[in-house]
Amino acid sequence: MKIYGKSMRTIWVADDSWGVEIIDQTKLPFEVTTRTLRSWQEAATAIRDMVVRGAPLIGATGAYGLALAMREDSSNENLERAYTALLATRPTAVNLRWGLDDLKGRLLKVAPSERMGLAYRRAAEICDEDVETCKAIGRHGLAIIRELWEKKGKPPRFNVLTHCNAGWLACIDWGTALAPIYMAFEAGIPIHVWVDETRPRNQGASLTAFELGQHGVDHTVIADNQGGHLMQHGLVDMAIVGTDRTTATGDVCNKIGTYLKALAAHDNGVPFYVGLPFTTIDWTLEDGIRQIPIEERDARELSHITGRTADGRLETVDILPKGSPALNYGFDVTPARLVTGLITERGVADASREGLLKLYPEQTAK
Repeated sequence: MKIYGKSMRTIWVADDSWGVEIIDQTKLPFEVTTRTLRSWQEAATAIRDMVVRGAPLIGATGAYGLALAMREDSSNENLERAYTALLATRPTAVNLRWGLDDLKGRLLKVAPSERMGLAYRRAAEICDEDVETCKAIGRHGLAIIRELWEKKGKPPRFNVLTHCNAGWLACIDWGTALAPIYMAFEAGIPIHVWVDETRPRNQGASLTAFELGQHGVDHTVIADNQGGHLMQHGLVDMAIVGTDRTTATGDVCNKIGTYLKALAAHDNGVPFYVGLPFTTIDWTLEDGIRQIPIEERDARELSHITGRTADGRLETVDILPKGSPALNYGFDVTPARLVTGLITERGVADASREGLLKLYPEQTAK
């Protein structure tokens, strides 16, 4: 995808062949700046502070974090130290555990002298695989969008609602929930996106709106609480969101507020789809509400907001009364019964164990 006409990914190896470059997403949409990670500690900070965010990108950054650790010290002790610290940065996103487990398992099978090279190669492969996965999600999602658009008589505007950011900024390229939208746009379908602002960090308003605008996709930013009203008045043709962790039974954990949109969609007969890669499925979990760890983040994310003043300065202000406490859960769980379908790289599955196993039969042996 592109920023100001320049094709970019969200993470790549620097020109020095070992530093890891990332887009600093905390500065978007006001500034497009990059940051170079030169240690696993810096990678951990970038994940924890949401300089990088989105489950697939978090997983890739974790993998590159281990590569940086192996460049510094390829011993088993340092591998375990970096692995444990990186894993603790974001407990909800299962892609992080998947990426770290994948790389750690490979590194333990080779001599310490071979670990740095292997780690960098495998981290790059994880990134390339994510791009192909997102393209496949896009193709399967495009078929759904085309079918719904045609069933409605090919109206001059097909309205899709999304929550948070599950575009290319959350992945390496293309995105999960937004990949079908980009492909529909490029296929000539007159798609329009309702972009939830996604309080408290405003990933929709600051990231989704930014990347859709850069790609030329018609969109409108809305307050989080407008979605139900739009659905009641027939102004939403489908909803599509991403996920940070999906259970083996089809429960979906996504940014806080997703559950409420799914309830509104269910009440108004609006199809509610979830775009996800296989790395986001946690086959060890049955009940998302009871078993998925929900991240409680710094209350300052809720009490403070950053914006651009009339003279172009960036200012962070406190929006709460002095002394008022704030609670900031990062995610909620949407039960499988509210999900129309799971759009994966292998096709579209019912949100159920049976539906997922049809696409991933190899999991029956586990």
